[in-house]
Amino acid sequence: MNYWLMKSEPDVFSFADLKKRPNQTEPWNGVRNYQARNFMRDDMKIGDLILFYHSSCEIPGVAGIARVSSIPYPDSTQFDKKSEYFDSKPSKDGPRWILIDVSFHEELKRFISLEELKKQPELAGMRLLQRGNRLSILPVTSSEYNIIRNLV
Repeated sequence: MNYWLMKSEPDVFSFADLKKRPNQTEPWNGVRNYQARNFMRDDMKIGDLILFYHSSCEIPGVAGIARVSSIPYPDSTQFDKKSEYFDSKPSKDGPRWILIDVSFHEELKRFISLEELKKQPELAGMRLLQRGNRLSILPVTSSEYNIIRNLV
């Protein structure tokens, strides 16, 4: 099993929103970064666990646990001219952007803030905490995942 951190702005789509969705599942669309796309396409597997991270908000941090619940498939927003994620270059025969479905897995007893994560010496090497790392999807080691789970 692999572990991941996926960022979402809570005023756009929050962990609470995921929990309210039908079947508590949502396509993770709109990713337009090649490295993040490659993680979804090549590395994420059904059942992998995800630290659902609220970003670009007053208090960023881990809001809950989700899981990968589908194999990768084309992101339909790339073909929708009305979508903010429209891309004129890909074709339906050769899609450029893919997504996976993400499902609610578990609530945490409490929110774990970025500041609290930064205070954990064992997480000093975590990609999230490295300067300049702005990817919306990041791999997390099993050790990092367990340290964060043990904070609650």
